Amino acid sequence: MTHKQIDDYMFQVAYRVVATVTVSLPLAAFITCILWSLWFDFESSTATHCFFAKNVLPSISSAIGASYPQNYIWRICIALHAAPRFLTALMYRGYWTRILYPSLKNYILILVCCVLSFVENFSLLGLTYVSSREDYPIHEKCFITFMISSELYMLLTIYIMNNVQEKFLIGLHYQSLNVKKQLVAINMAFFAFAAYFFYRHNWYCENYIYTLFAFSEYIVVFTNMGYHITAYWDFYDKYIYVGSKLHES
Repeated sequence: MTHKQIDDYMFQVAYRVVATVTVSLPLAAFITCILWSLWFDFESSTATHCFFAKNVLPSISSAIGASYPQNYIWRICIALHAAPRFLTALMYRGYWTRILYPSLKNYILILVCCVLSFVENFSLLGLTYVSSREDYPIHEKCFITFMISSELYMLLTIYIMNNVQEKFLIGLHYQSLNVKKQLVAINMAFFAFAAYFFYRHNWYCENYIYTLFAFSEYIVVFTNMGYHITAYWDFYDKYIYVGSKLHES
């Protein structure tokens, strides 16, 4: 069996560092934007079409897309984290290809999973750089695409990991899979809550219902970020190299 090795490299970094930084960027931006909106733009960020309904939390679109400097902070961090996300999708594709039984079904599953990850990332960029106030139809389509691709990607990844041979799914991979399952369950539950509170707010304009919607949105975002940080365990011992050439040994 031959192994490809890098003869000469200029730079190396542990993937676990890349994973941590990649998720920390949107996480820090998200928390900063929410706190900034609550402290400096409370009235405008928590206002809705229900003028007399009380509300104490801003929605995500209001906190990150409608005010400045929150808009700049969010856009910069999402742009910086996008490239490593694409790299991670390709790493998973290579990983699954090596350890899954070679069959047409598995090839299609791996390809679909990679495509879903790319679509999720592109749609996140779209809804970030086209805010709801700038072009609502485009923002809405990007958001819907993001949610659908995100949910399908998470479920498909879990399905693939459940079909990995026992000898490959050991240690940290088991931990990663268990955390993935828990986060997906919480994510989907709070997405359903968010949809319910959103429509109830629009129908009845009750006090604090929009706050419950915003809180549910936050949990959806946090669990999505948490799901992606599980790559930290999946590639814990992997390194990224920038080098000149490969040789086989």
